[in-house]
Amino acid sequence: MPDFESPRYVQIAKQLRHRIQTQLYKVGDQLPPEAQLSQQFDVNRHTLRQAIALLRQEGLLRAERGRGTFVAAPIRYAIGQRVRYNETLKAQGRTAKFEVLKTLALPADHSVATGLGLEIGDSVALVERLGMADDEPISVANSYFPLGLFPDLLSEESLAAFRATNSISKWLRDQYNIDHLRLSTSVSARVGQPKDAKLLQLSLNQPILLAESVNVDQQGRRIEYGVTRLRGDRVEMGFENPA
Repeated sequence: MPDFESPRYVQIAKQLRHRIQTQLYKVGDQLPPEAQLSQQFDVNRHTLRQAIALLRQEGLLRAERGRGTFVAAPIRYAIGQRVRYNETLKAQGRTAKFEVLKTLALPADHSVATGLGLEIGDSVALVERLGMADDEPISVANSYFPLGLFPDLLSEESLAAFRATNSISKWLRDQYNIDHLRLSTSVSARVGQPKDAKLLQLSLNQPILLAESVNVDQQGRRIEYGVTRLRGDRVEMGFENPA
């Protein structure tokens, strides 16, 4: 049924979205040139670019400078024994980046205490960060670490080392000479909170993936409890069986 009430760029985005969903435009395909699409939809380029920007925000399209606009492939995140976020994205030709949003010490609540095997009220460090793939926000992660094991984790020197390495696994290895191994991960789908939706550039009714994880060191000590919210429209999670 024709949509005469929505703005023209929303109508165009709907038609392009349908072409992607029906695989008229497949993953990796380059969209026709702007001039061709503008003529096809009988609009100026500004209106067309609004439609394309909307689909880029949804994660269906990606732009490559100097090349054009392409149908985006979902980002696959493999859940295996080792925690290797950066390596997973690199293997897909993407660059992983983090922006640290918050760092502070606080008493463990019930969920954090259970995840880390602590008593409620024990001191933990929170590191909250925004994860990006090629400058596209895809995750908001809260990592909790027991300050009993890492009393200087929130020091300026330690946090500077984290920002320099851009990797929790490498940070823990370099600073504390410990391995970073996954003990458990559970994944569920839900509607994101307004703060997360804003950071992830999602509308309020778009679903997210919520991953809760417990990571240990080579001695089996619980060193991190993580709660990560990921864009449900951009990320696929797969579980790897140990070899």
